[in-house]
Amino acid sequence: MKKSLISIFMLSIFALPAFSADWSAAERVPVVGEKILKDNGLPTGTTFKVVETIADNSNISSTNTIEISADYLQYAGNDNEVAAVISHEIGYIINGKAAKDKFRNMAKAAITSSLQENSSLANAVNSEYVSAKASENDKKDADITGVDLMIKSGYNPLALVVVITKEPGSFFEILTGKPSNSERAMNLYNYLTYNYPSKVKAGYGCQEYRNFASYAEPIIEKRNANAKKLAKFNAEQKKNKELRAKKVAQYKSTGLSGWDASYIILNSLIETSE
Repeated sequence: MKKSLISIFMLSIFALPAFSADWSAAERVPVVGEKILKDNGLPTGTTFKVVETIADNSNISSTNTIEISADYLQYAGNDNEVAAVISHEIGYIINGKAAKDKFRNMAKAAITSSLQENSSLANAVNSEYVSAKASENDKKDADITGVDLMIKSGYNPLALVVVITKEPGSFFEILTGKPSNSERAMNLYNYLTYNYPSKVKAGYGCQEYRNFASYAEPIIEKRNANAKKLAKFNAEQKKNKELRAKKVAQYKSTGLSGWDASYIILNSLIETSE
């Protein structure tokens, strides 16, 4: 009986997560963040600050501080996932999200002021759907830049897929049995399968990833089994990569991207693949 209890105890130890009981995502932010900056040639004098509100990094050029939202850190269970949260936020910065938001708001104001207050076009310009769509596209762009940063720093990029699916999803996804934020997660997964197939093959050891893989693998198998669909996918991924390069060049040239990341660094991220 005593030996059985010892055996059960030992098994329970091996079943525990790799981090200790006093592991804290918030406390790991400076360590993981500094590694990402250093390994990617980004400004190492930058500090990190965990905030309870929405992260606002629009003035990073003057503050030299990257804010990380505690709301998103709650989905990080290890250093790979902390790196995912940080890299996604840095992705916003070097993709010029703050500049994009300024341009969008200026465009909205200009269009609205030239139209009648209750016109259908003015309502369309200011609709929640348009804002949500822009926000979703910004997230996807930041996801892609984020995994490039993670890979260069030695973190598992699939951790960002996991963090995305840990975030709350839609009621429709629950009803249909899809992973939370399935479209966004699949967009990133497609990018990884095209550019970093060995990283996808290596996998990621957690139940959330296994759940997502069960959803994604049949989609990929069906696509790979159809020559036309596979050719279309490869063409789309190539086009997306070229479009991403143009977007980065456009917002870097404005001087409003917020951070002093060099154009050489941005180009190296664009051209990264296996």
